[in-house]
Amino acid sequence: MEKEKNAKDGAMRSVKTMEAARIASTYQKEWFAGIHDRVNAGEDFAYINADVPMEILRAMDIPFVVNQWWAAICSAKQLSSKYFALLKEANYRDDLCSYCATAFAGSLDPDKSDGPWNGLPKPTMAITRLTCDSQGKIFELFANRYGAEFYPMENTVPLSVPEKWWEKAEDRWEELYSEERLDTAVEELKRLIAFLEIKTGRMFDENKLIEVMNLVNEQERYYKMARNLIAERCPAPAVITDTINAVMQAQWQRGTRWAADHAKFFYNEIEQRVKDDYKAVPNEKIRLMWIGRGLWFNLGFYQYFEEKYGAAFIWSMYLAMGADAYIRNGVEKDPLRALAARFIGMEDFLHMPPWNAEWFISEAQHNKIDGVVYLVPENCMQAVEGSYFITKMMEDAGIPVLQLKADPVDPRKWNQDSMTKVVSEFIETRIIRQED
Repeated sequence: MEKEKNAKDGAMRSVKTMEAARIASTYQKEWFAGIHDRVNAGEDFAYINADVPMEILRAMDIPFVVNQWWAAICSAKQLSSKYFALLKEANYRDDLCSYCATAFAGSLDPDKSDGPWNGLPKPTMAITRLTCDSQGKIFELFANRYGAEFYPMENTVPLSVPEKWWEKAEDRWEELYSEERLDTAVEELKRLIAFLEIKTGRMFDENKLIEVMNLVNEQERYYKMARNLIAERCPAPAVITDTINAVMQAQWQRGTRWAADHAKFFYNEIEQRVKDDYKAVPNEKIRLMWIGRGLWFNLGFYQYFEEKYGAAFIWSMYLAMGADAYIRNGVEKDPLRALAARFIGMEDFLHMPPWNAEWFISEAQHNKIDGVVYLVPENCMQAVEGSYFITKMMEDAGIPVLQLKADPVDPRKWNQDSMTKVVSEFIETRIIRQED
């Protein structure tokens, strides 16, 4: 199959080789059409950030869309340049965090229906956690544009760093987090529930939350098994252009029967590949790790290096976080506390050294990684603030790291030739030469 090239910027769309990725793409279009139908019928609709505990909204059957998913879709549909030009015309800074600002930028488009799949329905709520200074303000501006109610949730930070958080998250969260931090998060959940009940007229049902949480656990266990199969098989049965599309889309559907069943289908497809001795990159010589968000407007970028060097990008956070960060056992005992233990650590796991760096090193060793390409978007405080420490810790562990300064959704500053050259030089000078 040939990769599809975007003539404007040289970006390459990835070739989907897994049926799970194609199924997820088809499903999300159908699901999004259903969101439009529900909003048109008068239901409340929430636009939420990725670290908001969506399980509450799922349990209350409140339709919602996740900010990061929508930003990725807009970028993949090549709309980001248009939207950020609108921001500039409106005299906003041209270096706003694009991941968080895409939807706000899109709200400036006089023809909202020109967005992906008839555009974003008009939200009645915009919910985020106050995990950085700019994110809350962007969500507030977004809410004002649509006449939606802005609801911020407080964020807490750890006072100590546990060893190997990924070994404690499933069952030992009282040990992983302080009691005070969990108590505070539970009270935040109760306030969110009260807000949603008043806003929508729907009543929260704890038994429904338990059902949702257990479906999430079921989904993530399949991701854990799939992650392990990919990590332990050389050559790998799948690369990130296979897994990102299949996993990321289903993660925002988590807590549904469809998402759990899709995760099982995804795992079975990986397992069958292993049985068939399928090699995603037949000439695999180098195993690479991609740290950071997906390069949504240019997922085919990864495949160039497969063909030239036998360099397979086999690891991304999307599958690995599903494997290690979401499962919480024993939810029946106290579902709100289990949910609090699921969402309060996400920023720590992803953005807080040494939490994230120690996990990255563990995953690199598990996956037999030869080198790391680390996407560092300089306009995102969360994604850039720990980059020095992450890189240093990985380099000290003997893992070569390339910091690739690029934006995951805004292609305006992307140059295909120069970025390809930078990664090629990294492979040739830091990995191949080192192996020689």
